[in-house]
Amino acid sequence: MPPALETIALNKRFGGIRPTSDVTFRLETGARHALIGPNGAGKTTMINLLTGVLRPSSGRILLDGRDITDLKPHARARLGMARTFQINQLFGELTPLETLSFAVSEQAGTGWDVWRPAGTRRTQAARVIELIERFGLADVMNARTAILPYGKQRLLEIAVAMACRPRLLLLDEPAAGVPEEERHDILATVMTLPADVTVLLIEHDMDLVFNFARRISVLVNGALFVEGSPDEVARDPRVKAVYLGEADG
Repeated sequence: MPPALETIALNKRFGGIRPTSDVTFRLETGARHALIGPNGAGKTTMINLLTGVLRPSSGRILLDGRDITDLKPHARARLGMARTFQINQLFGELTPLETLSFAVSEQAGTGWDVWRPAGTRRTQAARVIELIERFGLADVMNARTAILPYGKQRLLEIAVAMACRPRLLLLDEPAAGVPEEERHDILATVMTLPADVTVLLIEHDMDLVFNFARRISVLVNGALFVEGSPDEVARDPRVKAVYLGEADG
C-alpha cells in the first residue's frame, strides 16, 4: 500500500530564497503526524505546496501513490485532501448550522439546487447534526459565526473540513490565537478524529503536538532536520538546541 502522502526531493525557490529544500517525506495511511519547527522554518510554504496553493520549483508530490504535483487545490480536494488555515476562512454572517449545511450539500453534489433549502434532505441533515455534535457546536449552532468565541470558530473550521469526508486532513495551526481556556476543546477534538482519516498537524503548541502525534517531523531552514516518535524528538539535543536558539520558537 502506498503512503497516504509522499514528497520526493521537494524544492521551492523565491529568487535566492529557498524556503523548502529537498524535502523527502512520507505520511503513512492513518497516521497522526505533526510537522513542527521554529518560526521561519518553512512550515507554511510546505503546507501550501502540499495543497497546491504553490507549485514546487522541483520535486514531486504523491497522494495515495498518484502524482498530484501539477494539480490545482480543488482537484486535490476532490481526491480526498482537506485543510484548515492559520486564519479561519469562515463566513461571519452565517451560523454554524448554515455553514455546515452548505458544506455537506456541496460535498453531496447538491449545492447547486438553490430552490431547495440547504440541509433539508434527510441524509444530509443527519450528517450536519452529526458534525455539530461531534465538534461541540450544538450550543452555538444558530449564532452568527462572527460572534462565536474563537475556539468555537476553530472547531467549526475543522468541522467544515470534515464535511468533505477527506481521507487526508491537514491542520494548519488549529490552536493559533485560541485562548488557553479553550485549547482543551481543540485537543479533545483532534484526538477523536476518525481513525481512517490520515492527519498531518502543523502546530506551535507543543502540548497539542505531543499529546496528538505518534510521529513528529522537525523542519529547520526549509529542510527536514529530525524525524521520530515524540519521545525521540523530545530527547534529541539537536531539537532542543534549535528551539532554545529561537526567541519565540
